[in-house]
Order: sequence, then C-alpha cells, then structure tokens
Amino acid sequence: MDVKVENIVAVITLDVALDQEKIAKKVPGMVKPKRFPGLVYRVKDLKVAFLIFRTGKFICSGARNRATIYKALQHLLKKLSKVHRIKNKPRVEIVNMVSSANLGFIVHLDRIAVESWDVEYEPEVFPGLVYRLDDPHAVMLIFRSGKIIIAGTKNKEQAKQAAEKTQEMIRGLNAIIA
Repeated sequence: MDVKVENIVAVITLDVALDQEKIAKKVPGMVKPKRFPGLVYRVKDLKVAFLIFRTGKFICSGARNRATIYKALQHLLKKLSKVHRIKNKPRVEIVNMVSSANLGFIVHLDRIAVESWDVEYEPEVFPGLVYRLDDPHAVMLIFRSGKIIIAGTKNKEQAKQAAEKTQEMIRGLNAIIA
C-alpha cells in the first residue's frame, strides 16, 4: 500500500534565549501575533511555517520530508543570525507525521463500529471512523471510500505499518463492501 506523507511537525531546539521584540523588528516576514506567546515565520517557497518561542524552541510544520525541514531551518537560521549569535547546532525531533493512503476498497464503517471496541464513529458529526492503534502508536481516520488518514506516527515506516494493521482489521471484521 502506498503511503503519502502530507505533513511533518518537528520541534527544533536551539539552546539560546531569543529576544522576540528585536527579531520581530529586524527580520522581514516575521509576524508577532497579539494573543500568542511566540513569533510566526513562513518560508513560502517551501510551504513551511515556524512558531518561534523565546526559549529557543521552534515548532516547524508543513514539510513533507526531513530535507525540507532542514532546508527551511537553514533559511530561518540565516535570517536569525543577523539578530542573534547562534553557536549551537539545532536539535531536530519529529514529533508527529500525518500521512494518507487508499485501502483500495469501500469500507463498511457501521460494521466496524459494532464489532470493534477501540473505535469512535458518529456519522452525524464526522463522516470518518476514528481507530486508535497502540503499536505503532497512531490514530487512523477511516472513510467509507477507503481513504485513510494516519496521524501520530514519527516516520513513514510506522505510518505504513499502521495502514497495514488497519487494513488487516477491516478484512478481519469482513467490513469490505467492494
């Protein structure tokens, strides 16, 4: 089954206190929202956004692979180096990955909801069934069309394992329509 990475969220640690006011004034494109304790910076050509906190921690989202995270980070660090002296190498940790896949068949969501304990399904509220896996740790959104969203994994291999386990569960419950 082909699993496509849609978004990666990473925490980046710089180990340096940042002067947000100074950064907001001197770095073009830096945004200081009124009701948020950090700065927002977008690398538009890479479709990546950073939340920047005074502790030296950043949240990076929007990338679809590690290389994009590092490329966007280098772009940001180049901008920040004009305002702050950065001497430590940043630590990058992927904390969440959102992926998608197609099971290749239509799914009988009502059957899964009746037969399984570890799901949530309220079609009046949301058209997808929520299925939680412990190993690998993931939350699956399963749609009648056979499309699935995989959230909570930390790499593509875990996402693929989660998709395969979900497919096995659906087959085991005989919840395939076509």
